[in-house]
Amino acid sequence: MTDDAIAPKRSCDQDQDQDQNPVPGLPLHDLAGFTHRWVDAEGIRLHAVEGGQPAGPTVVLLAGFPQTWWAWREVMPGLAERFHVIAIDLPGQGHSDRPQGGYDTHTVASRVQAALTALNVPKYWLVAHDIGAWVAFSLALKYEERLHGVALLDAGIPGITLPDSIPTDPDRAWKTWHFAFHLVPELPETLLAGRERDYVGWFLKVKALSPNTFDDAEIDHYAAAIAAEGGLSASLAYYRDAAESARKNHDALERGHLTVPVLGVSSSHGSIPDMAASISPWAENATGVLIPQAGHFIPDEQPDATVDVLTAFIDHERVE
Repeated sequence: MTDDAIAPKRSCDQDQDQDQNPVPGLPLHDLAGFTHRWVDAEGIRLHAVEGGQPAGPTVVLLAGFPQTWWAWREVMPGLAERFHVIAIDLPGQGHSDRPQGGYDTHTVASRVQAALTALNVPKYWLVAHDIGAWVAFSLALKYEERLHGVALLDAGIPGITLPDSIPTDPDRAWKTWHFAFHLVPELPETLLAGRERDYVGWFLKVKALSPNTFDDAEIDHYAAAIAAEGGLSASLAYYRDAAESARKNHDALERGHLTVPVLGVSSSHGSIPDMAASISPWAENATGVLIPQAGHFIPDEQPDATVDVLTAFIDHERVE
């Protein structure tokens, strides 16, 4: 039996048990064929949604701002036909704990890895979007031996590809203006409290190629996750800790570049025109693919194409 073929450990503290849910007031969506789990990750509880083929290669999914694991809901069934699939809510996201601190991506990466260790996953393929990709890049630097490969979807990485300044050209500024806003102490919380749905709705409608990509129920779900206790501050904390994430990324890269296969997934109307080119100076084995007819939210906008490119990446690297 290979590393890929080890089924997740089942223990009493990891069974589906909504009593463990740290955000009980937030509706919990079910996905056919998948099970909700809560696992200890260095003293906090992380929410994982698991399904697919227990004996297949494991694919781990991380979502970004302003979403939760639900961002992968249309991708997970397709991947589950061949893979063991685990989508994880990051700290502060969805139905995971919302700790007071520790949102630099190396700390978060340690917690994600701890959760996967608790789930008895020895080695896996990592797929991540937006802030999830920030965490995935740092996780690859820290735990490269645990990865078969990593796919990064439309994300600027702190200290690597994230720009140091916000453009003032209106045609470009709308894509990145929020980075500076989220860094301001207290003001975003003051302005956004009670207006989370308006704020979340702007991102989901404007950054998708089609403004109709997300329906009202989906916007309500993501807004409720951020509005729930601690959710807004936790979402902002990833940006506020981005400088520390960048410093730790550079410290790690001084010890060596990534050798694990990296797939950069770009979209025709996304934020980063060529993910592979942006990552390749830091990775020895980086390839890229562009998904047409998609904006920033690639898994929501083109789920079938996302499944296809991820499956092709895994198949290619397994053959190699």
